[in-house]
Amino acid sequence: MEKTDFYDLVERIKDSFMEIDSDIMVDLKKQDEDYANMCQELGEMESRYPFILEVTEGSGAISLTAEEHEIVRRYMSRMFEKETIERCQIYFRGHTDGYAYLKKIGAI
Repeated sequence: MEKTDFYDLVERIKDSFMEIDSDIMVDLKKQDEDYANMCQELGEMESRYPFILEVTEGSGAISLTAEEHEIVRRYMSRMFEKETIERCQIYFRGHTDGYAYLKKIGAI
């Protein structure tokens, strides 16, 4: 394998990353009921409490009641848990794909 072949693979992965990432998240929702429920719960929180998106995606000053602050805190905590699961899934998928690639090119 030439050095340029490696760089071509890196570029192909970079170019396809958003699609690969989306596929991983779709698979994760299908395979992990807790993760799917967490995604649904977060979506319901965003619908029920529109101020969450004002905090996470809005601009400018806003103020929250103590109750709203607690809801945002719970939402952010849940979002962190979700993102941790996603990062782990991407990490392990990378190992799986890397192993398959090395096997395909005869390196292992």
